[in-house]
Amino acid sequence: MDKFQALKHYFGYDRFREGQETLIDGILKGKDALGIMPTGSGKSLCFQIPALMMEGITLVISPLISLMKDQVTTLNQAGIHAAYLNSSLTANQYYKALAYAREGRYPIIYVAPERLMTEQFLDFALHTKISMVAVDEAHCVSQWGQDFRPSYLKILDFIEKLPERPVISAFTATATKEVREDVIDILMLREPVIVSTGYDRPNLYLGVQTPKDKYATLKNYVECHPNQCGIIYCLTRKLVEEVCDKLNADGFSATRYHAGLSDAERRKNQDDFIFDRNTIMVATNAFGMGIDKSNVRFVIHYNMPKNLESYYQEVGRCSRDGEPGECILLYSGQDVVTNQMFVDNNQDNQELDPLTRRIVIERDRERLKKMTFYSFTNECLRDYILRYFGEYGENYCGNCSNCISQFESVDVTAISKALIGCVESSRQRYGTTVIIDTVHGANTAKIRNYRMNENPYYSSLAKVPSYKLRQVMNHLFLNDFLEVTNDEYAIVKLTEKSKAILEDQETVVMKMAKEQEPVPKEKNSKKMKKPNGAAAELTKEDEIIFEKLRNLRLKIAKEEKVPPYIVFSDKTLLHMAVIKPKTKEEMLTVSGVGEFKVEKYGNTFLEIFKL
Repeated sequence: MDKFQALKHYFGYDRFREGQETLIDGILKGKDALGIMPTGSGKSLCFQIPALMMEGITLVISPLISLMKDQVTTLNQAGIHAAYLNSSLTANQYYKALAYAREGRYPIIYVAPERLMTEQFLDFALHTKISMVAVDEAHCVSQWGQDFRPSYLKILDFIEKLPERPVISAFTATATKEVREDVIDILMLREPVIVSTGYDRPNLYLGVQTPKDKYATLKNYVECHPNQCGIIYCLTRKLVEEVCDKLNADGFSATRYHAGLSDAERRKNQDDFIFDRNTIMVATNAFGMGIDKSNVRFVIHYNMPKNLESYYQEVGRCSRDGEPGECILLYSGQDVVTNQMFVDNNQDNQELDPLTRRIVIERDRERLKKMTFYSFTNECLRDYILRYFGEYGENYCGNCSNCISQFESVDVTAISKALIGCVESSRQRYGTTVIIDTVHGANTAKIRNYRMNENPYYSSLAKVPSYKLRQVMNHLFLNDFLEVTNDEYAIVKLTEKSKAILEDQETVVMKMAKEQEPVPKEKNSKKMKKPNGAAAELTKEDEIIFEKLRNLRLKIAKEEKVPPYIVFSDKTLLHMAVIKPKTKEEMLTVSGVGEFKVEKYGNTFLEIFKL
């Protein structure tokens, strides 16, 4: 069986996506590989297909139990024998799985990094042909990555103990230049085939809002997207509980997930979401890694996360099937304060030496700053993220809240000069709020105590609204005319570019939203709906068939005790509803339907089209 036959037989696709074939060919030639591909682009196939064609066993190093379970279930449903070895197994289950592995029953075995150096697993590995070690979520190997796991550093120790060095492949969806170099160095990849297909997910709408009432905004959104699956991320466990309770009280089908719940409740709630028993998951960032639920249509961040790597990984759980999805961040200034507290009190990475820990915290503060800039930039949001990861676009995507808003260019040089002058005359001792309150002429106890009411710039911008002063201040930060320190007090400092403004050598022009009449709530609600959704492309007859197919899929999923998307994805059912196959041969032309699934489910689904 060659790579194309394996692709069709097991996975139901006729052609490879961008980058997949290059990585697969490199691995099959015995070369190491590094794949940097966005969520939903098919990274897993890049090591699963070679694993089916190589002699011996492929070990997939995976960081989370949920990720392993999901991928192994998907492979087994496709007719590929696979297993996982982690702490969720009882001792008897673990030894039985190892025994089957010794017999060569599994071409693919998923294993947690913590298991690699245990006596039983090492004994198995040393007496088995390991053809490839595939490192999934490879950014976890780098202490500069957003999700560093010290256990990943054991991978190289494990490989060095093997009697023969296997092919090493590594895959991640998010890696800056520094993290990419770290992965290559730490895993000691030898002249690897490197494929980076880019970070862009053009099917995802990106939006930032700064509502006064976050819950009212969230409720309005969910009301406008009935029966759609979505994830709502909150910064704290307390907020998860509050938002979930409110949604349920308002009649929505929501469940929750955070580290404060028992293992049993987390597992139940996750299954309720994956099996479509609840349509909305409210969670901290503890939820989602490795969840391949393809019909999540929106991801809403109730709070700003701590860095762009985490944010983009989390929005990557939206519309993994390529259909349109919406990712909206509800920003407030308090989010920055909360995240700063998390960074300063981070108890992770205790095994690092004090100097390295300080460097990591400093990096985390810098990442938080970049995330904050994302939340108030008026430039293209997609372009901002792509530039962060080292890609450069046109600064217009047409599918983010900034690109579809109406802006006008405004000369804010005079405002900028007053703000910078206030920072200079106060000898760079205060934070953003004190500077803005000073130029706005606030008569507060803090301003009087600091004697900022005696500052030459006090009340110089009294007629400019505070929100506009903050917008200009943010623009000055974003363009390096000012900077803020990465410490507990976040003091505003001058930069090399500040002098040019003070000496009238440079003008400052920024994009500001045009003043518009308030939009009635009903009209605004409709505006939030995304055009060109999948359902809009179907005829009425197609929609009826699609619902029948979904109901049949749900029935089969319940019988087999697997998530519905593992039987067939929504995208596959949509294609099926349009094609309306009458035979197994026609069924094989549906995207995502392979020979194994045709034999398993074909006759059952074909019955729908005979009615």
